[in-house]
Order: sequence, then structure tokens, then C-alpha cells
Amino acid sequence: MITEHPEVGVAVEVSICEVIDDEVVAAFEHLVPQLSSSNRPPSRAALEEIAADRASTLFVARLHGRIVGTLTLAMFRIPTGVRAWIEDVVVDSEARGHGVGEALNKEALRYAKDNGAITVDLTSRPSREAANRLYQRLGFELRNTNVYRYTL
Repeated sequence: MITEHPEVGVAVEVSICEVIDDEVVAAFEHLVPQLSSSNRPPSRAALEEIAADRASTLFVARLHGRIVGTLTLAMFRIPTGVRAWIEDVVVDSEARGHGVGEALNKEALRYAKDNGAITVDLTSRPSREAANRLYQRLGFELRNTNVYRYTL
């Protein structure tokens, strides 16, 4: 999918990443540190596993032909329907403001809907103000729920 960002007139191309090549590995090595200082970039083998996993869909966004953003959509069936969860959204700091995050999220939402999901959830740290504004603009609603984590 190619999206023209109306405010800056730049075309963002979003696609599902099915083949893990040197470009994809290098992009994750560059992008993951911008997302998390406590997690290392995934290895080629880990990326290949994600790309091959039916429950995960790895999206990449290109600006001027270069990968500048990624998003992972996890989809799973539970007794009440198909659910989806957006994880690890990262846009290169140099590409922010060009509609990359919006294009990634819109394509993930379209894909989730086309594949039977009835809801799509995500979490975002409050300090990520621009990301939170984007999610609200796209129609995500803040839920009154507790998110718990158990570390193994």
C-alpha cells in the first residue's frame, strides 16, 4: 500500500515483510534501539521466525525506498473471536512527521479487519505524546483496564 501524506506530500509505502534480507536486518538494527534501550535488535533467525509465524505479521514502511518504520501485528483466535494486538511500532527519528506511523497503523488495521479481527489493541507509554495523539486520531480509545505483566 502506498499512502501520500497530505501535509508533506511524501509517499509512504507499507508492505508485509515476508523475506528477511540484509536490508531488513540492518533496518531492525537501526530502529530497535530507538524503540527500546533494554532490548537488543532481533537476529536474522528471529526475524525469519516472526515472518514465518502465522500469528504474527511484520509490516515495514519505506520512505524514498528506505525502510524507516516497522510494526508487528499479532492475531489470535480465542473463544469470543479473533483478536489483534499491535506491538513494537517504531519510526526512524529522521522520518517522523511524514505519516509513517499513520500509514503503518492504517495498513495493520485494514489487514486485521480483512482477516476477521473484531478488535485491535495496543499499549503506548504516556511519554510518547505524539504516538498517543496519533492512536487517538486513528480512533483508538483509551480503555479503563489494568494491564498486568508477569516476568518469566
